[in-house]
Amino acid sequence: MSHQALIIDDEPDILELLDITLSRMGIESHRAPDLKSAKLQLKENHYDLCLTDMRLPDGNGIDLVKELQTSKPNLPVAVFTAHGNMDTAVEAMKAGAFDFITKPVDLELLRQLVKSALNASHNKTEASSDSEHLIKGESDQIRELKQKIVKLARSQAPVFISGESGSGKELVARSIHQQGPRAEKPFVAVNCGAIPSELVESEFFGYRKGSFTGAQSDKKGLFQAANGGTLFLDEIADLPLDMQVKLLRAIQEKAVRAIGDSTETKIDVRILSASHKNLPQAIEDGTFRADLYYRINVIEVLVPPLRQRGKDILLLTDFFLNQFAEETQLPKATLAPEAKTALENYDFPGNVRELENVLERAYTLCENNLITQTDLQLAPIKHNKISKIETPSNPSPPTKSTNAYDGSVSIDEYLEEIEKEILLNALEDNRWNRTSTAKALGITFRSLRYRLKKLDLDND
Repeated sequence: MSHQALIIDDEPDILELLDITLSRMGIESHRAPDLKSAKLQLKENHYDLCLTDMRLPDGNGIDLVKELQTSKPNLPVAVFTAHGNMDTAVEAMKAGAFDFITKPVDLELLRQLVKSALNASHNKTEASSDSEHLIKGESDQIRELKQKIVKLARSQAPVFISGESGSGKELVARSIHQQGPRAEKPFVAVNCGAIPSELVESEFFGYRKGSFTGAQSDKKGLFQAANGGTLFLDEIADLPLDMQVKLLRAIQEKAVRAIGDSTETKIDVRILSASHKNLPQAIEDGTFRADLYYRINVIEVLVPPLRQRGKDILLLTDFFLNQFAEETQLPKATLAPEAKTALENYDFPGNVRELENVLERAYTLCENNLITQTDLQLAPIKHNKISKIETPSNPSPPTKSTNAYDGSVSIDEYLEEIEKEILLNALEDNRWNRTSTAKALGITFRSLRYRLKKLDLDND
């Protein structure tokens, strides 16, 4: 059975062009020159896709979008807008439009839009499984979040995901991608604050061979890598102002130009973004552009902090403990009653990421597979220093990582290197006898084994 589409436009030439284009894609199209005839056809026929102009003789296409959100919520509706009229496009997507395309119509972009819309129309039954897999929790806040993700996945509207650090913003972005029509295409995530300012443009848009010193071959940018899929811009507030201008243009024009290239490349990318910062405040401070904010924040999703999720804390705890046991092939640890109470009463300023780190440390240090309140070490840490390991036999201190942290690598990589050297030196001092090494370091044999596996030092 072929797909059916309804095209609504008062220009006969546009209707003819779209009809021909869709028929070549194997799609049967019906035409309507105004809202009245369109509504009649929508009552009489089933459609997999609707394409409508914004300005019609008897009304506005946005009104139809709003009406269909109630009467036919699973019907993807794309709107045509005049070139450069992004405010109208944003208004339509806020009303529930699947996507927009500017006039004059770019047929390549139209085909990509139609394919995405048909995928969205016919993949609704698979909706919630990926969200259930990625986002753990049964609290009211998480149930509401999952329901919103299902709705957002059907649209192509840019989504801004706000929330505290460690609350799971990237998981929300991945869930939106996996439940939408782009699920089989790339999901490209980038931390905007981790890219040096002088490299941001080349990372986003790519470059051509010879465009600057060191450009010895063509390189695709993040937009090209995500073409057909989703580009997730994490910590978007950290982008330099000059790059914000170029990003805005890429979103509006649906095209990018690589450094050293004379022509633009059309791109079909859904933009999801996130930040733990207050963007309206950043706009007032002059560090974030208001026009970019309104383009990326067509729809906003707030990820609740862990302290507001009640019973999810213990549910997540069980998930992480199962994960640690599976990764290390060691027995699963359990929580003592007072440890459960301590977790439930803790604020978790670092949210889910902090819970995972707390449990990983406790899992490593606990005795007899039982995590006590002491193992959790939930007291606030006032000083960000590396604790000295006290050992009964006073083994020789490591001789390598004596330089102060200089910021050349991430702090996690730096600490891992220190831990590796401590373990290797202790193993050498004890002739690679693990029992003696664990005793010398003042840790359990289980803890030593876990650390060796974690740092890829276990060759058994």
